Amino acid sequence: MLYVRVPAVLANSDVDYTGFRVGFNAGKHVPNYVAWELTAERTEGAYSRKGVPFQADADVDGCAVTADYRRSGFDRGHMAPAADMKWDSVAMIQCHYLTNIAPQAQQLNTGAWNRLENLCRKWARRYGRIFIVAGPVLTDSLTRHIGRTGVVVPDRYFKVVVAPDAQPPMGIGFMMPNGYVEGGVQQTAMSIDNVEAITGLDFFSALPDSVEADVEAQTSFHQWNVR
Repeated sequence: MLYVRVPAVLANSDVDYTGFRVGFNAGKHVPNYVAWELTAERTEGAYSRKGVPFQADADVDGCAVTADYRRSGFDRGHMAPAADMKWDSVAMIQCHYLTNIAPQAQQLNTGAWNRLENLCRKWARRYGRIFIVAGPVLTDSLTRHIGRTGVVVPDRYFKVVVAPDAQPPMGIGFMMPNGYVEGGVQQTAMSIDNVEAITGLDFFSALPDSVEADVEAQTSFHQWNVR
């Protein structure tokens, strides 16, 4: 479920960390995607992000360094959020590696993106487990960069979510601009099929074909929030 097919136009190296997988783009210095399973149990934990530093992963070619973000005007935006890694000390450290980070406007990072992260934890508790893939949209024509490394600044970000154990299984996608999100999270909802068409990525191919086709066509934000 964590395997994501990346189009040939995007350089990609898959890196497995504790609790999540990164498909890293060494030329753009940000992830193509980050994928993880979030269970109800993993929404809780004893490990705080307090005092955990952002740092480069020296084992990954092309990884940004912390100085790239300094005075850049952009937040270090987590793809797999620290609050999803409270269950394990190693996962908490590794989610602060810059392979899991991309430049986000503060309005996005602390606004709609953060609210969607909170919703995902709510959904994981409700449905037992969900699978999430998030990342920047790198198929756009991107011209902005930060730092001496030349970290690309995305114009928008995606997140796709599947609840395989819901009855029936459910899926939904989101696409957010890298800035203020007019109308909030609900206005950014779309089908996973649409996210795949925009990003060139192929998600959830491990699902049975009939289930994959169904969940990737769904668009109902309301369905996810019915009690």
